[in-house]
Amino acid sequence: MKISIPTPLIHSLPLSQRAGCHVWMKMESAQPTGSFKLRSAEHICRHYASKGARAFISSSGGNAGIAVAHSGRRLGLPVTVVVPETTSARARQLIESEGASLIVHGKVWSEANEYALSLVTPERVYIHPFDNPLLWEGISTIVDEVVNEGVKPDAVILSVGGGSLLSGIVQGLAKHELSHIPIYAVETYGTGSLNASLNAGKLVRLDSVSGIATTLAANQVCENAFKMASEHDVRSMLVSDDEAVKACRRFVDDHRVLVEPACGVSLSLIYDDKIRFEPADNVLVIVCGGASVTLEGLMG
Repeated sequence: MKISIPTPLIHSLPLSQRAGCHVWMKMESAQPTGSFKLRSAEHICRHYASKGARAFISSSGGNAGIAVAHSGRRLGLPVTVVVPETTSARARQLIESEGASLIVHGKVWSEANEYALSLVTPERVYIHPFDNPLLWEGISTIVDEVVNEGVKPDAVILSVGGGSLLSGIVQGLAKHELSHIPIYAVETYGTGSLNASLNAGKLVRLDSVSGIATTLAANQVCENAFKMASEHDVRSMLVSDDEAVKACRRFVDDHRVLVEPACGVSLSLIYDDKIRFEPADNVLVIVCGGASVTLEGLMG
C-alpha cells in the first residue's frame, strides 16, 4: 500500500521562456495531501510502525502535520498534531479531517513543538516535521524520480523552512553524483533563518519570524540543513511576501495549479528575473505545493 505517489515532472514553457533555459517542475503539489511532506511522513511513519509504534505525535505549521495525519490514518494508527496559533483555520480543518487529534498551543512553532514532546511515551512516537534522517531519506526520492526520467539538472531551486527539503535534495543529488550543482535555497525576509545562519557562519535562531509564508516559519533550520548548505554550493536567496504571492498568482495563470506562498518564493526567482542560466541548462524547480492554500487566501 503506497501512501505518497511519484509526481509529474513537467517541462514549463512559460518559465523556460522567462528564464532563457529549460525549466523542469517537480510537481509535489500533486501529492495526495498537496505537498512534498507526504514523502517524508510516509517513510518515517512506516519505519516506526514496523518497530511497534502504536500512535504518533507531531508538531507542525501545517503541511507536515497534515502529512503525518494522513500517513497515520492510512497505516491505521492514531495521530495527535500540535500546531501554533499561526496555523491557518484551513490547515487545522485538514488535520482533523484526516481523523487526527488537533491541539493548538503556543504563538510559534517552537512552543507547539515543546508541548508535543511532552506528550511522547514509548508507544506514542514523536515525528519531527523536518529534523530526522528518515525524513530526508524519504524526500531524496524526488531526485531519484527526476533522474529516472532522463533529466539531469544543472541547478535546483527550492524553498527552505526547517530544512528537510534542502537536506533531502542534497542527499538525493549525492546519490546520483550531482553534488556539484548549485542549489538556490529561497526564504522570505521574515523567515530567513538559513540566510541568517550562513551570514553568521554558525547556526543561529531568529528572535521572531513573520509574514505570509507561515509554513516556512521555523526560527531555526535544522543543523543538517545548515551543514549541507555550508559544505555544498547552496546559494541563499531572500524574497518579499509580495513577490511570493505574485509568483503564485502568475503560476495559476501559467499552469492552472494553486500553490502556497512558501512555494511561490522559489517560483519568484524566475518570474522576477533574479537569476540567469545558460540556454542549454536544465533547471529543476521543486514545486513543493501547499496543503492548505486557498484561492481566497491568496487573493486576500
